[in-house]
Amino acid sequence: MVKKANPAPARIRRAATMPASVRTARKPAAPRPAGGRDAPYHHGALRDALLEAAERVLEREGLPGLTLRAVAREAGVSHAAPTHHFGDLAGLVSELAAIGFQQFNAAMAAAGAADGPAMEKAMARAKAYVAYARAHPGMYGLMFRTERLDMSRPSLKQAAGASFAGLAGAVGASRHEQIFDQALSLDQAAAIARAWCLVHGFTMLLLDGRLSDILRRLPEGTGVETLLDAMLRSPIGRPGC
Repeated sequence: MVKKANPAPARIRRAATMPASVRTARKPAAPRPAGGRDAPYHHGALRDALLEAAERVLEREGLPGLTLRAVAREAGVSHAAPTHHFGDLAGLVSELAAIGFQQFNAAMAAAGAADGPAMEKAMARAKAYVAYARAHPGMYGLMFRTERLDMSRPSLKQAAGASFAGLAGAVGASRHEQIFDQALSLDQAAAIARAWCLVHGFTMLLLDGRLSDILRRLPEGTGVETLLDAMLRSPIGRPGC
């Protein structure tokens, strides 16, 4: 007698009669990377993911909370990954500051690109300067923490240099002259330093909450931008100032 083939196991028969959508939904999940933590980044994308994670940690926890381990946890990768890509914490924060300067420069360039008199463009850039800092206080603070940065890194050196060149160009345009940032006259240098000190000082006082007493005394309906606009329009050296 010829033996009949054994029927297919019940679980296989059931699977064959299931709707396709159910069979698809029950497919086993893709295996996790070794260690169960690393995200499946493509080569080269991990560096960008680490910088994005570092920015999130910086804005959420401040510079004291920005460590290589914190960034690795935020990105969901091994603790060795940031060291592999940036060497040490100084390397990571320097590359992050370079991104900050690039964003900062782009915001000011966009503000100054609108049609209008040179002075109005300069004022638009100043307002964009303050707006960027208010939107990204952690990043802005990092960009000016020289003791934490390696200014010799090409990306940071280039981005910071572009920021200064943009400032010099805006000041030159408001003075109706061309300023070459590599060679300044004393008068040009004073004009650049004065503009930078005014806007940067205002920004730092604002971020630190030191302008709150002045702001609460302003007339109703006025605020930070109104105060900044009035400062920028006030002649320097007016008697009584």
